[in-house]
Amino acid sequence: MPVVTDPYKPGTPCWVDLMASDQQAALDFYRDLFGWQGKVGPAEFGGYAVCTLNGRPVAGIMAQMAPEGQPEPPVAWTTYLASDDADAARTSIADAGGTVLYDPMDVGTVGRMLVAADPTGAVFGVWQAMDFIGAGVVNEPGAVVWNELNTADTGTAGRFYQPALGLRPAAIQGGYVSLNVGERTVGGMQEIPGYLAPGTPSHWMTYFSVDSTDSTVDALVKAGGSVIQPAFDMQSGRMAVVRDPQGALFAVVEAPEAQMPDSP
Repeated sequence: MPVVTDPYKPGTPCWVDLMASDQQAALDFYRDLFGWQGKVGPAEFGGYAVCTLNGRPVAGIMAQMAPEGQPEPPVAWTTYLASDDADAARTSIADAGGTVLYDPMDVGTVGRMLVAADPTGAVFGVWQAMDFIGAGVVNEPGAVVWNELNTADTGTAGRFYQPALGLRPAAIQGGYVSLNVGERTVGGMQEIPGYLAPGTPSHWMTYFSVDSTDSTVDALVKAGGSVIQPAFDMQSGRMAVVRDPQGALFAVVEAPEAQMPDSP
């Protein structure tokens, strides 16, 4: 099991969470799809649910919330990038041309976070770990295996993430760009793919590892989800892009064990 016990290096994707219109329905859906365990959390944390896989934190699910007078945010998965100092990250994000949507805030004693958007509009979170480092299991069926920025402008995004959060872009092939922390590839970036609807905004896509892409997609459709890009084979495995029953976009990928990334 690719267990993570050490803090994630700054810039590395360290956590994902889902903002859902129906939190309990989302908990039930992902329990059945990926085998997660989770329940609505304490009221003082807005009911935030930390879901686990084999007893280790794998992702969060929360109910839609918006400040008074603001529209509800979309149902979506959010990628969080690790930081040693969320307040310093706030400054570097703004200086690099990003927009801070929610200023740094403490989450009890577990960490400090903010939410921002890059200059192309992709929303992401920043997590400064205290008692909680983020995902305790990755790169195995039911857990996150990849985080990818789909953006309207890879050049602008690439110039933002390095000074803002230490993510260095490097073109690899076919227009795809790796995102690196030091010498380690921790994510990817590409132009918004053509299989997404015209006008789809820039966003971070979460990829979950599965034992079988085809059977997972079948189960998702039976549970009320929908298929955006049917399963297809690629160099790193067999993948599909889907939406859950409430509309959240994500990908599933069945990767040969020999090609699974190491833990961060």
